[in-house]
Amino acid sequence: MNADAVIDPGAFDLGAVRRRTLWVLSIGQVLGGLAFGATVSLGALLAARVSGSDSLSGLSTAAMTLGAALAAVPLARLARARGRRPSLSTGMLVALVGVVLVVLSGGVMSFPLLIAGFVLIGSGQAANLQSRFAAVDLATDRTRGRDLSVVVWATTIGAVLGPNLVGPGEALGEVIGMPRLTGPFLFTVVAQLLAIGLYLSALRPDPLRLADRIATGVGAVKSAVIHADRPRVARYAIFATAAAHGVMVSVMAMTPIHLMGEGATIEIVGLTVSLHILGMYGLSPVFGILADRIGRVTTILLGQVLFVGALVTAALGQMSTLAVTVGLIMLGLGWSASTVAGSALLTEASSEVLRTRRQGRSDLAMNLVGSIGAILAGVILTRIGYAGLAWCALAIVVVVAALSPFGRHARSDVEASGAPSTSA
Repeated sequence: MNADAVIDPGAFDLGAVRRRTLWVLSIGQVLGGLAFGATVSLGALLAARVSGSDSLSGLSTAAMTLGAALAAVPLARLARARGRRPSLSTGMLVALVGVVLVVLSGGVMSFPLLIAGFVLIGSGQAANLQSRFAAVDLATDRTRGRDLSVVVWATTIGAVLGPNLVGPGEALGEVIGMPRLTGPFLFTVVAQLLAIGLYLSALRPDPLRLADRIATGVGAVKSAVIHADRPRVARYAIFATAAAHGVMVSVMAMTPIHLMGEGATIEIVGLTVSLHILGMYGLSPVFGILADRIGRVTTILLGQVLFVGALVTAALGQMSTLAVTVGLIMLGLGWSASTVAGSALLTEASSEVLRTRRQGRSDLAMNLVGSIGAILAGVILTRIGYAGLAWCALAIVVVVAALSPFGRHARSDVEASGAPSTSA
């Protein structure tokens, strides 16, 4: 019988289960981030080599983003039906199949096979995104933002380590006769296998299934974890999170091109992007704590303020590498504040029955908006320049801030006083 088939919430120390779940998810994020970081580092180079055209190199990232979008809702449905454990492990397993296809494509020089592999790898990214929601299945209003942000922060470790494994991976691949540029995917395979084994063996009890059992009970535990449904707030949370992702991706994607056009070296471009990634993840626990203490919507608005600072700095200082770098760091910080607070707001604004469905839609919206933003950003950059791109992105920030009253509609007590909420 499935170990989670019958769960008695009273048989567990909820605090201990929550902490254990956070540890498991954080380690899984490190492994997932490591695998994804190594893949992203080589994706464009491998696409250019297999296709024979540099103009097609960007399709690797686009394919992974599309794959993440396509997998978001099915993985959320699987989580609703079977729990987080099978959902997260399935996402990683599909990504593992994608890695195998990518390696094979490098050997037979098949570009369609390569793109298909990258689409499947996107499923792993969708699982990584879902992990942040799994982190708050058992969280209370006092810890929801912090718990979610800890798992987001864990991504930093894998994202930093992944690209640094490219050199050793290529050397290892040459030893065993793998096609050029595919050796580093050996580390990706190992990381994916470890993540799958971790989720299947250690994510017990399943946090979502335990939350379902808590929802059928009564008492203080239920009132701290489960909330009544607030669809208007949930819609705003989805919109704010997707908009933040669109703003971040569109500007970030064009920054390397802009800097290279202004004469910056590849080393400077790499440092700028690294600092941006550090801004995205490094301070996420700070924003999680702020979301718990000053409120989710207030922290989302803080993210918009950071976006304004980033975009104005980048637009007015577009000729300065230092100004653009500062702007990109602030852009990462704005994304972090908005994503952490928006994800926490979505979770507590959704009833237990609708929560995972909306979480899947939120991830779908994030990836689709990010893809569209990256495509439109290229057009805007060629038409009105980098500063024009920043001003266009600023318009989206203004809309998110203007609609913030919808996020406070029927707000929970935590945003009013910092106390645990007992009702919607």
